[in-house]
Amino acid sequence: MQIVLISGLSGSGKSIALKVLEDVGYYAVDNLPATLLPELVAELSDTGHERVAIAVDVRSGASLLALPQQVEHLRALASDLRLIFLDARDDTLIARFSETRRRHPLASEDVSLAEAIQSERDALASIAELGHRIDTSELHANTLRAWIKDFLAIEATEGLTLMFQSFGFKFGIPLDADLVFDVRCLPNPHYDLRLRPFTGKDQPVVEFLDSFPEVGRMCEDIRRFVATWLPSYARDNRSYLTVAIGCTGGQHRSVYIAEWLGRHFSDTLRVLVRHRSAARRIIDHGAEAAGK
Repeated sequence: MQIVLISGLSGSGKSIALKVLEDVGYYAVDNLPATLLPELVAELSDTGHERVAIAVDVRSGASLLALPQQVEHLRALASDLRLIFLDARDDTLIARFSETRRRHPLASEDVSLAEAIQSERDALASIAELGHRIDTSELHANTLRAWIKDFLAIEATEGLTLMFQSFGFKFGIPLDADLVFDVRCLPNPHYDLRLRPFTGKDQPVVEFLDSFPEVGRMCEDIRRFVATWLPSYARDNRSYLTVAIGCTGGQHRSVYIAEWLGRHFSDTLRVLVRHRSAARRIIDHGAEAAGK
């Protein structure tokens, strides 16, 4: 049986993640008390279900404290157990609740939305480290859906999955980053009007950045650092290590270097490459074009 547990903060996109899994054939269960996980899994196993997605979060109340212990128990029952933890910045969560006019599960007349979010963050702190953490701040729903599918596509074997993620500092540092490298000191294709519309994956930008020796040195220095310390992170029993590469807008330099690093590690490790700000730019431009 393959089991995907989904947890995270209210408003971070858990319903989107669960729906993605349901759409691709998982038996989906929302808002299950953590103490009931073994019973549910046993029942579904007996009835022949091979892929199950379960959302467990702060709505479970005190039973949430049992989740870390239940995760260890489930590892013995499932051939493939994964946990996705969705997170987002406080200002993003407040904006989402304001837009949808939904009530936060911990909010009340005496507890403000900001206080409820902080209480929830405190309650989930230990769970956030159990699995693959995704910061959904600034992410469109379609991008989150694609990232969830990428996560499912990774082969379930022992060892560490290495993720290189480009981002733009003007949008903020991703909450899910384990290592952050700032490449804003490198030559910027943005100032070349011919290159400005492209991303770091496009050949004109690749050729531009390839022409500067300092870009190659930066790539190699980051590669060497990650390779040197990777065994230590693996010994820490991590399943995922997220290396974030940031430039000003997350469109050119960070994308180029994330792609470069992904290629250089893909021969020996399971690698994911994601582009936060570039994905947002493509969707925003598509929406603008549709509105014209």
